[in-house]
Amino acid sequence: KMVDPTLAEMGKNLNEAMKMLEDNQRKAEEENEKKYARKDIPGPLQGSGQDMVSILQLVQNLMHGEEEEETSQSYRLQNVGEQGHMALLGHSLAAYISVLDRERLRKLTTRILSDTTLWLCRLFRYENGSAYYHEDDREGLLKICRLVIHTRYEDYTLEGFNVLYTKQPVIYISSAARTGLGQALCNQLGLPLSCMCRVPCNTMFGSQHQMDVALLDRVIKDDIESGKLPLLLVANAGTPGAGHTDKLGRLKELCEQYKMWLHVEGVNLATLALGYVSSSVLAATKCDSMTLTLGSWLGLPAVPAVTLYRHEDPSLSLAAGLTSSQPVEKLRALPLWLSLQYLGHDGIVERIKHASQLSQRLLENLKNLDFIKTSVEDELSSPVVVFKFFQEYSNRDQTSHTAQASTIQHPIISNERHIYDTFNQWLGEQLAQLVPASGVDVVELEDEGTCVRFSPLMTSAVLGTEIQDIDQLVDCLKMKIPVLTSTLQLREEFEQEVRRTVGLLYIEDLGWPGLGVVRYSYHCDGKNDDKQEKELEKINTELLKKLNELESDLTFSLGPEFGGQKNCVYIGMVMEDLDVSELVETIAATGREIEENSRLLENMTEVVRKGIQEAQLQLQKANEERLLEEGLLRQIPVVGSVLNWFSPFQASPKGRTFNLTAGSLESTESMYVSKAQGTGTTPPPTPTSSLAKQRLPGQKAFKRSLRSSDGFSETSSISHCDDLDKMDQRPPTLSPGQEQGPLEMEKAEEQKEVPQAKTDTEDIYSDKSPPDCTKVEDQASQR
Repeated sequence: KMVDPTLAEMGKNLNEAMKMLEDNQRKAEEENEKKYARKDIPGPLQGSGQDMVSILQLVQNLMHGEEEEETSQSYRLQNVGEQGHMALLGHSLAAYISVLDRERLRKLTTRILSDTTLWLCRLFRYENGSAYYHEDDREGLLKICRLVIHTRYEDYTLEGFNVLYTKQPVIYISSAARTGLGQALCNQLGLPLSCMCRVPCNTMFGSQHQMDVALLDRVIKDDIESGKLPLLLVANAGTPGAGHTDKLGRLKELCEQYKMWLHVEGVNLATLALGYVSSSVLAATKCDSMTLTLGSWLGLPAVPAVTLYRHEDPSLSLAAGLTSSQPVEKLRALPLWLSLQYLGHDGIVERIKHASQLSQRLLENLKNLDFIKTSVEDELSSPVVVFKFFQEYSNRDQTSHTAQASTIQHPIISNERHIYDTFNQWLGEQLAQLVPASGVDVVELEDEGTCVRFSPLMTSAVLGTEIQDIDQLVDCLKMKIPVLTSTLQLREEFEQEVRRTVGLLYIEDLGWPGLGVVRYSYHCDGKNDDKQEKELEKINTELLKKLNELESDLTFSLGPEFGGQKNCVYIGMVMEDLDVSELVETIAATGREIEENSRLLENMTEVVRKGIQEAQLQLQKANEERLLEEGLLRQIPVVGSVLNWFSPFQASPKGRTFNLTAGSLESTESMYVSKAQGTGTTPPPTPTSSLAKQRLPGQKAFKRSLRSSDGFSETSSISHCDDLDKMDQRPPTLSPGQEQGPLEMEKAEEQKEVPQAKTDTEDIYSDKSPPDCTKVEDQASQR
């Protein structure tokens, strides 16, 4: 087949450019070390220009030069794939097609727009629909609102806002909708915020994230009675947080009753392309409009979002901006037109089906895990999985909690929820770091707090998530659950131990994911606040250093960079074999040791300063005495030398030495007499910790034996066997009146021969009685 040379050259250049931009390892290591090269310094444009390779090399440096450590961005680029290249080629083709003559451009854009709209309507079961392609995913809903305003207000084109003033329009959105959607619509439409009504979700029955239909009905009736005009309802087929779907069938009936427009958006709309669709999502095909974000669902970069709608008046669609008479505007669909053809119907369905299978695989595994609570029990077909770590109250009465929660939110319950939010925040960050290909993130839900969310339709196509990644995610979750449970259980014990330990102060920080926060309290001696704060910072900093030097599995830190307490030691997650009492005692003893060493150094500094002053006074006094003893003439240089030659002056050498331990000046006469330097007084012992706990070889600090009774029995049995062996080696003892047999007598004689190997002197001094001199002389004469 004949191909346009320009198109062939464009595709070739695009392939070469993408290969160059995606090759992160293309630079040599020595070039990476040159962080600030002259070519990277911005300057004036070169007069002769640059070639394409140099420009693309500069783009590559800007893309990857400062983000070498952020592997997620490079990972995302490496998984663009050929279907992504087709989407990128569409932007180049759109620029090339725009230079064609007007008639040829009109035919081509009409064909591209009609083909793409027909494919999407058939793929997502939306019959007789039109399509609007837009870059911002909120722009489609904005244009739909303008279309409804033009439809419901016949004189809006002529009267403008005066028509809206007489009958204020009302737009209804769910309280579970994405943040800032209502405010963005009002700002773009020029409407006051009073035109936006947030409908609460169910609080008694059903899902906590579904719109309350009965309450919505009452609100609409109240608005009509007050002279307002219900205009549009925005429903969710997959809420942004938990992925729940509203009761679209009942909402559609309600909209038909009050002549309202129903617009649906959400990630669950992607499942309309599958063979089996849940009835709750299938009801979205009867809505008036829906917004599809195919770029994230299919992993296509830079493709527009699509809003499908049904309307019979093309003039109103043109007035609202949903259609355009400019052919160039219709070229927005070109990247999507190329990508859909490249993937085909089976490829599109397979990608969406793969994402749904990933969600089901994770949900099935989460059902079998303890302390994990999911929030999609009522929608098993949802492609979004939201879960959290949760442990039932063990130390408190469950009924009392229920009674308190029904009346007023108790501070204890509020604190526990805050702690669970902190722990789940830590869990989500750990899972995202350990398994980056899973794409999990942390989400804040109004009723359930902080949760971990897995939405493969938004991430799997880009990250390349597979089944083995889900299995790895579950394995990592199984490893983190014991850490969370043990830390939660020992947290209260740690608080009690710290509060009853002298010298330690427990700091309550509900936002810290760990065992707790402790501060060594400095005993101030009338010092001002600034000096006391510096001493406190110095002691706790040294305490943190000492704790990190210990061989333990615990993590000690200064806490979070923002929002953390100052001069504190933050202890991270722990395991169930932690000895809390030993940990607290070690912290207190180490803090006391640091404080006493600091006081000793401070006192020694003061003693040395006073000793120097005293030495200066004594030296001055000694000089005056020497002047009086030797006379004034001997101090004159020449006369003194002559006088000393005729009449030598004998003076005993006098000196002083400063004893750092005693803190006093001492005479050196004893050194000249004994020809050796005295040791002086013994220095005080350095305060040390009294925790000399015996640990087995290789056992880390703060570990308590989970089977202490078994270990004790084994130790006692071993020592008992040693005692039996020693008893076997001892000579048998007979009670009074017991006779020995021949065999026993023979053994006794053999045992009596053993101590004869000793010397006589040893026999003498082994006896408890004082030695007899005559006996010694007799033995010497016998020798």
